[in-house]
Amino acid sequence: MNSAPPRIFDRRQASAKWARARARQSGSGATYLADTMAEDVLERIDFMRFEPARALIIGDASRRLSDALAERGAKGQIGLLGEFEEEQPGPTAMFDLIVHLLGLGMVNDLPGALIHARNALAERGLFVAAFPGAGSLPVLREVMLAADDERPAARIHPQVDNRAATALLERAGFARQVVDSYPLRVRFPSLERMLNDLRDHGITSSLASPAPWITRAGLKRASAAFDSLRDEDGKVTETFEILVLTGWR
Repeated sequence: MNSAPPRIFDRRQASAKWARARARQSGSGATYLADTMAEDVLERIDFMRFEPARALIIGDASRRLSDALAERGAKGQIGLLGEFEEEQPGPTAMFDLIVHLLGLGMVNDLPGALIHARNALAERGLFVAAFPGAGSLPVLREVMLAADDERPAARIHPQVDNRAATALLERAGFARQVVDSYPLRVRFPSLERMLNDLRDHGITSSLASPAPWITRAGLKRASAAFDSLRDEDGKVTETFEILVLTGWR
Protein backbone atom coordinates (compact mmCIF):
# COMPACT_ATOMS: atom_id res chain seq x y z
CA MET A 1 0.00 0.00 0.00
CA ASN A 2 1.39 3.41 -1.02
CA SER A 3 1.05 5.84 1.88
CA ALA A 4 2.87 8.72 0.20
CA PRO A 5 0.99 12.05 0.36
CA PRO A 6 -0.58 13.33 -2.86
CA ARG A 7 1.72 15.50 -4.94
CA ILE A 8 -0.17 18.78 -5.16
CA PHE A 9 2.83 21.10 -5.34
CA ASP A 10 6.03 20.91 -7.37
CA ARG A 11 8.96 21.38 -4.99
CA ARG A 12 11.29 22.73 -7.68
CA GLN A 13 8.77 25.32 -8.84
CA ALA A 14 8.04 26.28 -5.24
CA SER A 15 11.73 26.77 -4.45
CA ALA A 16 12.13 28.93 -7.56
CA LYS A 17 9.16 31.15 -6.76
CA TRP A 18 10.30 31.70 -3.15
CA ALA A 19 13.77 32.61 -4.42
CA ARG A 20 12.25 35.08 -6.90
CA ALA A 21 10.15 36.54 -4.10
CA ARG A 22 13.24 37.16 -1.96
CA ALA A 23 14.95 38.84 -4.91
CA ARG A 24 11.94 41.10 -5.41
CA GLN A 25 11.74 41.89 -1.69
CA SER A 26 15.42 42.85 -1.63
CA GLY A 27 14.38 45.77 -3.84
CA SER A 28 11.00 47.37 -3.34
CA GLY A 29 8.86 44.23 -3.22
CA ALA A 30 5.96 43.98 -0.80
CA THR A 31 6.47 42.19 2.53
CA TYR A 32 3.32 43.19 4.40
CA LEU A 33 1.90 39.67 4.72
CA ALA A 34 4.93 38.17 6.46
CA ASP A 35 5.44 41.39 8.45
CA THR A 36 1.86 41.33 9.74
CA MET A 37 2.18 37.65 10.66
CA ALA A 38 5.50 38.30 12.42
CA GLU A 39 4.03 41.12 14.49
CA ASP A 40 1.00 39.01 15.39
CA VAL A 41 3.19 36.07 16.49
CA LEU A 42 5.34 38.40 18.60
CA GLU A 43 2.20 39.74 20.33
CA ARG A 44 1.10 36.17 21.07
CA ILE A 45 4.50 35.30 22.53
CA ASP A 46 4.39 38.42 24.69
CA PHE A 47 0.86 37.60 25.85
CA MET A 48 2.00 34.10 26.88
CA ARG A 49 5.11 35.59 28.53
CA PHE A 50 7.12 32.98 26.71
CA GLU A 51 10.88 33.55 26.63
CA PRO A 52 12.58 31.10 24.25
CA ALA A 53 16.31 30.54 24.38
CA ARG A 54 16.61 28.74 21.04
CA ALA A 55 14.34 29.65 18.14
CA LEU A 56 13.88 28.51 14.55
CA ILE A 57 12.13 31.11 12.39
CA ILE A 58 11.09 30.25 8.82
CA GLY A 59 9.73 32.74 6.29
CA ASP A 60 10.45 35.95 8.23
CA ALA A 61 10.85 38.16 5.14
CA SER A 62 12.21 41.30 6.80
CA ARG A 63 13.53 39.59 9.97
CA ARG A 64 11.17 41.53 12.21
CA LEU A 65 10.43 38.55 14.42
CA SER A 66 13.97 37.18 14.30
CA ASP A 67 15.52 40.51 15.29
CA ALA A 68 12.97 41.09 18.08
CA LEU A 69 13.71 37.68 19.59
CA ALA A 70 17.46 38.24 19.26
CA GLU A 71 17.15 41.49 21.20
CA ARG A 72 15.59 39.44 23.99
CA GLY A 73 18.51 37.06 24.09
CA ALA A 74 17.15 34.19 22.01
CA LYS A 75 19.64 32.39 19.81
CA GLY A 76 17.96 32.16 16.44
CA GLN A 77 18.24 30.03 13.35
CA ILE A 78 16.74 31.23 10.09
CA GLY A 79 15.00 28.99 7.56
CA LEU A 80 14.37 30.23 4.01
CA LEU A 81 11.15 29.24 2.30
CA GLY A 82 11.92 26.84 -0.53
CA GLU A 83 15.25 25.85 1.00
CA PHE A 84 14.12 24.70 4.44
CA GLU A 85 13.02 21.04 4.24
CA GLU A 86 9.92 21.10 6.42
CA GLU A 87 8.74 17.76 5.02
CA GLN A 88 11.94 15.96 6.09
CA PRO A 89 12.98 14.96 9.63
CA GLY A 90 15.22 17.51 11.32
CA PRO A 91 17.09 17.73 14.62
CA THR A 92 15.34 16.29 17.66
CA ALA A 93 14.37 18.37 20.72
CA MET A 94 16.57 21.30 19.64
CA PHE A 95 14.35 24.40 19.77
CA ASP A 96 12.18 26.09 22.39
CA LEU A 97 10.29 27.92 19.66
CA ILE A 98 9.54 27.16 16.02
CA VAL A 99 7.67 29.72 13.90
CA HIS A 100 6.73 29.08 10.28
CA LEU A 101 5.38 32.07 8.36
CA LEU A 102 3.50 32.12 5.06
CA GLY A 103 4.60 28.85 3.43
CA LEU A 104 3.31 25.90 5.46
CA GLY A 105 -0.02 25.90 3.64
CA MET A 106 1.81 25.05 0.41
CA VAL A 107 3.54 21.75 1.19
CA ASN A 108 2.50 18.30 0.04
CA ASP A 109 2.88 16.56 3.39
CA LEU A 110 1.48 18.98 5.94
CA PRO A 111 0.79 16.24 8.53
CA GLY A 112 4.40 15.08 8.22
CA ALA A 113 5.74 18.62 8.41
CA LEU A 114 3.85 19.18 11.68
CA ILE A 115 5.16 15.93 13.14
CA HIS A 116 8.73 16.90 12.22
CA ALA A 117 8.22 20.33 13.81
CA ARG A 118 6.96 18.79 17.04
CA ASN A 119 9.89 16.40 17.16
CA ALA A 120 12.30 19.32 16.75
CA LEU A 121 10.85 21.05 19.82
CA ALA A 122 12.31 20.64 23.27
CA GLU A 123 9.96 19.74 26.13
CA ARG A 124 7.45 22.56 26.69
CA GLY A 125 8.50 24.09 23.40
CA LEU A 126 6.08 26.21 21.36
CA PHE A 127 5.16 25.87 17.68
CA VAL A 128 3.37 28.62 15.74
CA ALA A 129 2.52 28.65 12.04
CA ALA A 130 0.69 31.36 10.11
CA PHE A 131 -0.38 31.31 6.47
CA PRO A 132 -3.34 32.24 4.24
CA GLY A 133 -6.10 29.72 4.91
CA ALA A 134 -9.57 28.94 3.61
CA GLY A 135 -11.48 32.07 2.67
CA SER A 136 -8.42 33.84 1.27
CA LEU A 137 -8.31 35.59 -2.11
CA PRO A 138 -12.02 35.63 -3.02
CA VAL A 139 -11.43 38.42 -5.54
CA LEU A 140 -8.66 36.51 -7.27
CA ARG A 141 -10.89 33.45 -7.50
CA GLU A 142 -13.70 35.49 -9.07
CA VAL A 143 -11.33 37.18 -11.52
CA MET A 144 -9.73 33.88 -12.57
CA LEU A 145 -13.15 32.30 -13.13
CA ALA A 146 -14.03 35.22 -15.39
CA ALA A 147 -10.74 34.80 -17.25
CA ASP A 148 -11.37 31.12 -17.92
CA ASP A 149 -14.99 31.77 -18.93
CA GLU A 150 -16.72 28.45 -19.70
CA ARG A 151 -13.62 26.29 -19.07
CA PRO A 152 -12.48 27.01 -15.50
CA ALA A 153 -9.06 25.66 -14.53
CA ALA A 154 -7.54 24.85 -11.14
CA ARG A 155 -5.33 27.91 -10.61
CA ILE A 156 -5.46 28.32 -6.82
CA HIS A 157 -4.22 25.60 -4.49
CA PRO A 158 -6.46 23.96 -1.84
CA GLN A 159 -6.49 25.92 1.40
CA VAL A 160 -6.60 24.67 4.99
CA ASP A 161 -9.52 25.64 7.23
CA ASN A 162 -9.72 25.90 11.03
CA ARG A 163 -11.27 22.49 11.57
CA ALA A 164 -8.72 20.67 9.41
CA ALA A 165 -5.84 22.54 11.06
CA THR A 166 -7.04 21.55 14.53
CA ALA A 167 -7.26 17.90 13.49
CA LEU A 168 -3.76 18.04 12.00
CA LEU A 169 -2.25 19.48 15.20
CA GLU A 170 -3.94 16.76 17.23
CA ARG A 171 -2.72 14.09 14.82
CA ALA A 172 0.84 15.42 15.11
CA GLY A 173 0.69 15.06 18.90
CA PHE A 174 0.74 18.72 19.93
CA ALA A 175 -0.66 19.65 23.34
CA ARG A 176 -2.93 22.63 24.02
CA GLN A 177 -3.69 23.16 20.36
CA VAL A 178 -5.21 26.48 19.38
CA VAL A 179 -6.29 27.40 15.86
CA ASP A 180 -7.74 30.78 14.97
CA SER A 181 -7.77 33.18 12.06
CA TYR A 182 -7.99 36.87 11.30
CA PRO A 183 -8.65 38.77 8.07
CA LEU A 184 -6.08 41.02 6.44
CA ARG A 185 -7.73 43.27 3.86
CA VAL A 186 -5.71 45.06 1.21
CA ARG A 187 -7.02 47.60 -1.30
CA PHE A 188 -5.55 47.49 -4.79
CA PRO A 189 -5.70 50.13 -7.53
CA SER A 190 -5.27 47.57 -10.32
CA LEU A 191 -5.23 43.87 -11.10
CA GLU A 192 -1.60 44.20 -12.13
CA ARG A 193 -0.67 45.61 -8.72
CA MET A 194 -2.45 42.79 -6.93
CA LEU A 195 -0.69 40.13 -9.02
CA ASN A 196 2.68 41.84 -8.49
CA ASP A 197 2.14 41.83 -4.72
CA LEU A 198 1.34 38.11 -4.84
CA ARG A 199 4.60 37.53 -6.74
CA ASP A 200 6.48 39.65 -4.18
CA HIS A 201 5.21 37.39 -1.42
CA GLY A 202 5.82 34.16 -3.32
CA ILE A 203 2.22 32.99 -3.09
CA THR A 204 1.72 32.45 -6.79
CA SER A 205 1.02 28.95 -8.07
CA SER A 206 3.47 26.06 -7.81
CA LEU A 207 0.93 23.34 -8.56
CA ALA A 208 2.34 20.07 -9.86
CA SER A 209 -0.35 20.09 -12.57
CA PRO A 210 -0.18 23.66 -13.86
CA ALA A 211 -3.21 25.32 -15.37
CA PRO A 212 -3.11 26.42 -19.02
CA TRP A 213 -1.88 29.91 -19.84
CA ILE A 214 -4.50 32.64 -19.77
CA THR A 215 -5.19 33.96 -23.25
CA ARG A 216 -5.23 37.61 -24.24
CA ALA A 217 -9.03 37.45 -24.32
CA GLY A 218 -8.97 35.88 -20.87
CA LEU A 219 -6.87 38.74 -19.53
CA LYS A 220 -9.41 41.21 -20.86
CA ARG A 221 -12.21 39.33 -19.11
CA ALA A 222 -10.17 39.25 -15.89
CA SER A 223 -9.53 42.99 -16.04
CA ALA A 224 -13.21 43.67 -16.66
CA ALA A 225 -14.19 41.48 -13.70
CA PHE A 226 -11.69 43.30 -11.48
CA ASP A 227 -12.96 46.71 -12.63
CA SER A 228 -16.55 45.70 -11.82
CA LEU A 229 -15.54 45.30 -8.16
CA ARG A 230 -14.07 48.79 -7.70
CA ASP A 231 -15.38 50.86 -4.79
CA GLU A 232 -16.19 54.57 -4.84
CA ASP A 233 -12.47 55.34 -4.53
CA GLY A 234 -11.66 53.20 -7.55
CA LYS A 235 -9.98 50.42 -5.59
CA VAL A 236 -10.73 46.73 -5.03
CA THR A 237 -10.42 45.10 -1.62
CA GLU A 238 -8.90 41.64 -1.45
CA THR A 239 -8.94 39.52 1.71
CA PHE A 240 -6.26 37.25 3.12
CA GLU A 241 -7.69 35.06 5.88
CA ILE A 242 -4.62 34.37 8.01
CA LEU A 243 -4.79 30.99 9.74
CA VAL A 244 -2.69 30.63 12.90
CA LEU A 245 -1.78 27.23 14.36
CA THR A 246 -0.38 27.04 17.87
CA GLY A 247 0.69 23.96 19.78
CA TRP A 248 3.01 22.87 22.59
CA ARG A 249 5.36 19.91 22.89
